[in-house]
This record gives sequence, C-alpha cells and structure tokens, in this order.
Amino acid sequence: MDQPVPLPSHIHYELLMQLLERQTLFALQRRSPQQQQIQELIITLRKALSQQKQLEESCRSSGIAIEYYWSLNNAAASSPLHPGEH
Repeated sequence: MDQPVPLPSHIHYELLMQLLERQTLFALQRRSPQQQQIQELIITLRKALSQQKQLEESCRSSGIAIEYYWSLNNAAASSPLHPGEH
C-alpha cells in the first residue's frame, strides 16, 4: 500500500466527549432518559477511540502508514471518490 491510511485525528473524539461531558450532561435534568443516552454516547465514543487505536497499532505492526485527518477538506483533494459520486 503506497498511500497512508486516512484516519480521524484523536482530538475529534476528545472534543466530542468533552462537549458531551461538560456541557450537554449539565443541560439535561438528572436521571432523565436523555442523560442516560448521553452517557451511552460517551461510552460509545470511548470505545470508538479505543478501536481506532487498536487499528493504528495493527497498521504499524504491519508496516502500513497512517495519516491523521483534521477535516474532510484535505481528504477530498486526494480521494478518488468525492462525496455524492458513485
């Protein structure tokens, strides 16, 4: 594989989790169903970050390069398939 594998930067997960933990949870009433949904969403994001880190380690051990993306803007220029094209 000549090109690095594009992956989201870890900061994307961190920012989402911080927003949900620091602001969204406090905007909801305690013990509400929505607060429980937010807790589940935070857990899911933590699992996603953990799974991405496992993928990164697998790529590294196989000699596959990784490139972290901060937005879709830099990915669109190098992607052979732009959103909406099939």
